[in-house]
Amino acid sequence: MKVENLNRRDFVKLFGLASGGLILGCNFSGDTPIVNSLEDGISFVPNLFIQLQKNGNVTIVVTRSEMGQGIRTSMASAIADEMEADWNLVSVKQATGDAKFGNQNTDGSRSIRTLLNPMRKMGAMAKMILEQAAAKKWNTEVSNCKAEHHFIINTTNGEKVGYGDLVDEARKITIPQEKTITLKDKKDFKYIGKNNVLRGVDMNDFLTGKAQYGIDARLPNMKFAAIARCPVTFGSVKSFDKSEAMEVYGVEDVVQLDRLKPATGQQFYGMLGGVAVIANNTWSAFQGKNYLEIEWDMGPNGSYDSEKFSEKIVSRVQEQAKITPPLIGNVNSAFKKADKIVEATYSMPHLVHAPMEVPNALAWVHDGKCEVWTPVQAPQSARAELAAFFGFNLEDITINVTLLGGGFGRKSKSDFVVEAVALSQKLNAPIQVVWSREDDIKHSYYHAQSAQYLKGSLDKEGNVTGWLHRTAFPSILSSFKPISDYAAGFELGQGFTNIPYEIPNFQLENAKAEAHLRIGWLRSVYNIISGFGVNSFVDELAVASGKDPIDFRLNLIGKDRKIEGRSQHPYDSSRMKNVLKEVKKLSNFGQSLPEGHGIGVAIHYSFYSYVATAVEVSVKNSKVKVENVYTVLDCGMYVNKDAVVNQLEGSAIFGMSITLFGKISTKDGAVEQNNFHDYQMTRMKDAPNIHIQLIDNDHQPTGVGEPGVPPVSAAICNAIFNATGKRIRKLPLSEHGLV
Repeated sequence: MKVENLNRRDFVKLFGLASGGLILGCNFSGDTPIVNSLEDGISFVPNLFIQLQKNGNVTIVVTRSEMGQGIRTSMASAIADEMEADWNLVSVKQATGDAKFGNQNTDGSRSIRTLLNPMRKMGAMAKMILEQAAAKKWNTEVSNCKAEHHFIINTTNGEKVGYGDLVDEARKITIPQEKTITLKDKKDFKYIGKNNVLRGVDMNDFLTGKAQYGIDARLPNMKFAAIARCPVTFGSVKSFDKSEAMEVYGVEDVVQLDRLKPATGQQFYGMLGGVAVIANNTWSAFQGKNYLEIEWDMGPNGSYDSEKFSEKIVSRVQEQAKITPPLIGNVNSAFKKADKIVEATYSMPHLVHAPMEVPNALAWVHDGKCEVWTPVQAPQSARAELAAFFGFNLEDITINVTLLGGGFGRKSKSDFVVEAVALSQKLNAPIQVVWSREDDIKHSYYHAQSAQYLKGSLDKEGNVTGWLHRTAFPSILSSFKPISDYAAGFELGQGFTNIPYEIPNFQLENAKAEAHLRIGWLRSVYNIISGFGVNSFVDELAVASGKDPIDFRLNLIGKDRKIEGRSQHPYDSSRMKNVLKEVKKLSNFGQSLPEGHGIGVAIHYSFYSYVATAVEVSVKNSKVKVENVYTVLDCGMYVNKDAVVNQLEGSAIFGMSITLFGKISTKDGAVEQNNFHDYQMTRMKDAPNIHIQLIDNDHQPTGVGEPGVPPVSAAICNAIFNATGKRIRKLPLSEHGLV
């Protein structure tokens, strides 16, 4: 793909900013970030930007999607801290989807992990330029000029000058070499890693109702569309009668949409197809859809019964399956010599994201151009998909990224964008496609249902000598490549092949699991499955050994060691042990609890971060209440402490919802759930006390948004065992009458 240079005129035009001011760009695509100015004539391809205007205002262009995780504030504050900028003078502009901005995918807990260093260097570079400009203005040495809170101070006489007053001089300064950039010492941070010092850049809009989400987008003469899709995944329309729908006030047209299917191996999403009702308001479109009479061809998935399929994959994991690396020692020999053998089977159903803002997109195809306003996590992917399906040139497609009312991975799939563009092109009008909550529950990309079988052996001292783990779940690859009936390596690498324990005899196997729904990423992805199975089973081993659950885990983690991988983040067992020790102290684990109470613990390593979670539950009249959640996270250097704590609190609630209620089931191929009454979430009345502790260190930043979810289910179920003596191996708890 060709990525062109971006000069000052391009930048000002693209973002609608004032034409004056100092504009800096940073290219962080390579191994070393490159910072430069955007003065005309400079050949440069930046993907991170700041502008300092003459009035002192600083505008930072943010390339990642904001969906409640605070990334716009975090990115801006990292730059502002190194720049010594006054936070009250900092504002943010959202980048459109464009390869000029580098990787814009907001998923995989990667934004701060990959961008913190370039952001800090960019802010430091801006500060250096301003110090040099001030030195030139005062005819003094640069060493006499010190940046402080949006001013440069002359340390020889106390004179100071505001950043805005230095813009003209700063534009003439030669950009310093990257090797001369000096970053702040951690002790000098004003914003990075601090608590309650910054007001989020979007907070005022959130609190006053001014925040603009995708569903708020409006254009003159736009139409609204609601689409009836086949109840069964990949089914199609045989025939339909639109007569009653056309009688609904506000309905203007009814059109059929055929399925758009990506070519084999293409990581595009296409669209399911169906019958679209076009109206002059959303309500009329929804009502018109209800009056459609459609005969469906249910297709090959029409017989899918998720309960029967669960029984099938549970049966498959009882038998030997495809061995997957790493293979260590000989588990069969270990089992023969064992003092004790422990076996258990765990299962989880399909799950769905259900973000508060449903999928939606406004598209306007005209004059060979395609403009879209939508809440997406991967705008460049959406852009590439539209070019592939509809034949647009990439430069003629604009994806305007709005705020996202939640995402959890659902909005990294752009099928709803494809629907809006298809309808706009067909009807020659701006069209907004809005999914109902029922659409969102019944036609999503689902987290895979799963089955796991684990077998372990203990010697006479209660040490684990053998570990056999089989897993089966439909692969995400099935959404792009038919007959992907086994898990991919990247999926198995999420808590299955990379468990944090040191075991002398270790064997992993992957059993077949076909996909009958669209399978996709959901927050924490397959770490949810492995986190539940591994942590539950380790607890069963601990009980069988007669040892304290935390001491047992510390011993199982093994000696302090670092395991290098392909990333810059080696696994460090000492950090895993540390979060476990810290959660023991935070939760007072081991102390006596009231009758009917129990506490459970779980640990997990994902997205290069280390998490330990302890959960206290009470069980009264056979009903479970989560009383306290204690989580300790080691994510290296963190930027916005408030945002990290918020993410972990949200992870606790997200994990609770999965554990207590999360279940998508199918009958005759169709999803049975409809809305929040039968796909329940943790409510305010059920919310526990949540206690968060962050490990303070100088390691490179790692994931935050997802690592807190995987330990929650096992910690809850382990706590239930300690309160009642009953093991829960199949989720959700609602299936056991416990909630």
